[in-house]
Amino acid sequence: MQLLKYRDDSRNRAVVSLFSGAMGLDIGLAMAGLRIAVGQDFDAACVATMRANGHNVLGGDIRTLEPSDLLDASGMDFGEPFLICGGPPCQPFSTAGKRLGINDPRGSLFMDFIRMIDTIRPRFFIMENVKGIMSAPLKYVPLAERDETDPNQRLGTVLDVILSEFDKLGYKTVYGLLDAANYGVPQFRERFVLIGSRDHEDIFLPIPTHFQMHQDPAYRWCTLRDSISDLEADCGECMAFSKDRLEYLRLVPEGGNWKDLPPEMQKEAMGGAYGSGGGKVGFYRRLSYSQPSPTLVTSPVQKATMMCHPRQDRPLSIKEYARIQQFPEDWHFIGTTAAKYRQIGNAVPVGLAQAIGEAVLAVADQSAAIQTKRFRGTVVHQKLRDAIEIGGNHYANK
Repeated sequence: MQLLKYRDDSRNRAVVSLFSGAMGLDIGLAMAGLRIAVGQDFDAACVATMRANGHNVLGGDIRTLEPSDLLDASGMDFGEPFLICGGPPCQPFSTAGKRLGINDPRGSLFMDFIRMIDTIRPRFFIMENVKGIMSAPLKYVPLAERDETDPNQRLGTVLDVILSEFDKLGYKTVYGLLDAANYGVPQFRERFVLIGSRDHEDIFLPIPTHFQMHQDPAYRWCTLRDSISDLEADCGECMAFSKDRLEYLRLVPEGGNWKDLPPEMQKEAMGGAYGSGGGKVGFYRRLSYSQPSPTLVTSPVQKATMMCHPRQDRPLSIKEYARIQQFPEDWHFIGTTAAKYRQIGNAVPVGLAQAIGEAVLAVADQSAAIQTKRFRGTVVHQKLRDAIEIGGNHYANK
């Protein structure tokens, strides 16, 4: 059993974690120097995983929990936690499908996240989600029925409501999209991140540390080869592709997909999806060792989101999934094979979480900036600022 280790526990750096899942976000925050006092999740497999790794966890539906329940489990009082973190279930805000947004029952869970912050009053909070939350409408209207002139259909976005609620609570917020590849994670994974400060401190999103191009290899994007190439002979627990899909995948080269099949076989392989719109890049996708992985999905064998190994005719394994998400080697995942894939696929990459935690701590310690007598406004410094934005650190303050 592995207990989380912390770099500095001499000051109050206690965290209440909501919707904790397999603890990717928690592990990264702990590596940054925070102390995870208690975690919470509804999913039984996630709760079992947290407990198997020595974590203090409060299971159950957050909608039936009171803030005092979390505080009692953490041993803290109101206003004491340094930070509350979590990612309310994101399916309603996905950029795929109907995007029901707040009309979906799961979409209302972010209000329970806000409820906990309203009562517990942590110094900081971190909320993460899929990028679709930034444009998800409050009310879903079928395309054929949409009327932009109807004021009842122009209700804004879910993000508008979230920001408005935190503004009412008196929290200063900063938000934006972060790509995990820019923080040393061997995976392209864009996540919406919102950080709030109760005391209106000068919060900011973490500055990228890794880039597509850099003179020092240590600061370039991490590739799939860097992460999993040593596991080819012992990949561990793994799903399998169906016989029919495997016949097609064997014809796809490394880094390719259905478009690399012989032209006469493409329509047969794709079936009804052949004439549909979109890029369909996930169909019969074989990954490339020379690039970061695409965003991990909750199942690597689905037809539209295949995650086939670069060199072997199989999907990525549980162990490879965990490597790409940067879980510790001895982290225990509990449940069925499908449940393990789901837990890891839904997690926040550890490296990204650590960068977020370090940014919050830099604000708390007032160590984030070098104070100078005047601001350097030269062309060179402007180019550096532009490079940071290109790296994925687009954000806004409120």
